[in-house]
Amino acid sequence: MLIIVKLGTSSLTAGTSKISAPFLVDLARQVTQLQTAGHQVILVSSGAIAAGREKLGFPQLPKDIPAKQMLSAIGQPRLMAIYEQVFGLYGLTLAQVLLTRSDLADRRRYLNARNTLTALLSHQALPIINENDTVATEEIRVGDNDNLSALVANVVEADLLVLLTDQQGLYTADPRNNPNAKLVQEISTPEIPQEIWEAAGGSGTKLGTGGMVTKLQAADLARRSGTTVVIAQGTEPNVLSRLASGERIGTRFMPVLSTLESRKRYILSGRLSPGQISVNEGAASALKKGGSLLPIGVTQITGDFDRGDTVRVLDPSGRELARGITNYSSADLARLRGRHSDEIESLLGYDYGDEVIHRNDLVVL
Repeated sequence: MLIIVKLGTSSLTAGTSKISAPFLVDLARQVTQLQTAGHQVILVSSGAIAAGREKLGFPQLPKDIPAKQMLSAIGQPRLMAIYEQVFGLYGLTLAQVLLTRSDLADRRRYLNARNTLTALLSHQALPIINENDTVATEEIRVGDNDNLSALVANVVEADLLVLLTDQQGLYTADPRNNPNAKLVQEISTPEIPQEIWEAAGGSGTKLGTGGMVTKLQAADLARRSGTTVVIAQGTEPNVLSRLASGERIGTRFMPVLSTLESRKRYILSGRLSPGQISVNEGAASALKKGGSLLPIGVTQITGDFDRGDTVRVLDPSGRELARGITNYSSADLARLRGRHSDEIESLLGYDYGDEVIHRNDLVVL
C-alpha cells in the first residue's frame, strides 16, 4: 500500500509555537512500522515557516509573500535537519522534495516528479515534500499543503491519504463552539453534501494556513483520483498503523473512482497530440495482454510530440489500438525504433525507463 501522510503545522508543533520533538519521534516510529510491514510512505510536511519563526525568535513580520518566503528559506533547512536527526534514530533515509503548482501542471515536470518519487520509494527512501515557498508566488503557489498532498496522491496514484490534524476528524459543526457537533465517520456519496462544506468553517490555527475547508477540498480532489482519504487526529495512538490495517478512525472519504478508472479517464480525456506510434504484431499482442510498449516493438513514428504527450498507438494494419503517455519524444523514438531497451542510454545519453509507454500510462481501446 502506498500511503501519503500530510502533517499540518498544528500537528508538528503539538499546538505550541515550537516544533515538537516527541511528536516527530513517535511519527518516525510509526513510519518505520509501516515500512517494515511492506508499505510505502510519503510525507507532505508543513512547518517551514513555523521553523523559521522559531529560529528568529518569533519576530513580528508583515503577512506578505516576501516575508513568508524569507521565513521559509530560513526554516526549511532547519526543519529538514530536525527530521534527519529524529528519523535517523530509526535508520530511515530521507529525501527532500520541494514542489509548486507549476511543477505539477507542466506535463514533463509532472512526469519528472512522478519518476523521482517512484525511484525514491523503490530504494526505501522516505520523501518529505513541501511547497517551494521560497520561489512560489501568489499566482503559482498551491496555497496549502492539504491540496498539495492531494495533487501528490494523484501523481503517484496513492492508495491512502492521511490528513493529520488537531481534531478527531470532520464534524457536523465546529466542536469548539457547538457541544452538539458530531463526528462524520464516512462520506461515500459522489458529491460531498453542502452542509458538510458549510460545517468545515475556516482556518483552524494561527500557525497554519489551512483548516477543515482545505482538508475537505483535498479529500474531494484525491478521492476523484481513486485514493481513499482519512482526516484524523495526529495524537491518536498508533494512528498510521491502525489506519493501514483498515481500522476506522476519524473521517473516511471513499474513492469516487478506482485508480485505474481515474487514470484511464485522464488519458482519454486529456489533450491528444498529433503524434502516432505504429507497432509490430508482437508489440500489439503484448499491449492487448496488458504489457508495456518497448522500443523494439516500434516500427514507425508520425508527427512531432514531446515526452509526456498523449499519443495514438496504431497496430500493423493502421488501426488505433491504444492511447498512452509517452516517455520519449518523437525525435528520441526515431533513434530508438526497433532497438532493445538496454541500448537506450547508449543511444540517447540518458533514459527515462525501459518503456516507450508504461502499461500504467496506456489504455487499450
